[in-house]
Amino acid sequence: MASSGIPQSNPSNPEYLVLPTMSGVRLAADDDVEVTLVPMAGTDGQEQLVALAFTSVPLLVEAMGEQQPWVVLPSSEVEDALRGSGARAVLVDPRLAVDAE
Repeated sequence: MASSGIPQSNPSNPEYLVLPTMSGVRLAADDDVEVTLVPMAGTDGQEQLVALAFTSVPLLVEAMGEQQPWVVLPSSEVEDALRGSGARAVLVDPRLAVDAE
């Protein structure tokens, strides 16, 4: 995806992460964006919110579909960006379950 203008990341140590968002509105660099948080059981068995992040747009599309809005952030800025969101962790490149029929 070099033509997309999105920097490429090394999956084991990504320079950038792609985070799914709640709306498709593209915002200026210093505006707020609502990232997608999902509930998960923590190590203590209590439910906690985690942020989803992907090391590439194709991995996000594979997991969440082509219509999923997203934003790209430098990995070094993700923690600060999530401060105050309620997220307790970031789940990178999750394999999301599809509904069983």
